[in-house]
Amino acid sequence: MSKITTTRRDDPLGQKSFQLAVRMVKLSRYLVEEKKEFIISKQIIRSGTSPGAMVREAANAESGQDFIHKLGIAQKEVGETQFWLELLCATNFINEAEYESLHNDCKEVMNLLRSSILTKKKKLGLIAISVVTVAITAASLIFT
Repeated sequence: MSKITTTRRDDPLGQKSFQLAVRMVKLSRYLVEEKKEFIISKQIIRSGTSPGAMVREAANAESGQDFIHKLGIAQKEVGETQFWLELLCATNFINEAEYESLHNDCKEVMNLLRSSILTKKKKLGLIAISVVTVAITAASLIFT
């Protein structure tokens, strides 16, 4: 394995999303070379490497909203990757142990993404606004 380090040690999201991308590249290569699968392998390499790229873009976001948007896209891509992994397992291109390992990596990245988005929303005051809006909406439903 290469000793290339592209993310800071204090950036778990950057590290985990990069590691996920590396695993998806290797999975795609395996699917093409060993399983002769040429369609899903292209989909999973796109969706599985995109979160790492979006995390890197978010680090250079133009605003807090831009940061949230980029990490939101990364979330969607991880979700798509999870779908392709489920399909690969259901069609016996990967076994259950391989699926579990890859899926756990996806869940870990997804959790880090969600946490980062919520933290940024709190810092921007967006969470408090949402809670107030929900409270006002709930109160209006009760009193009408």
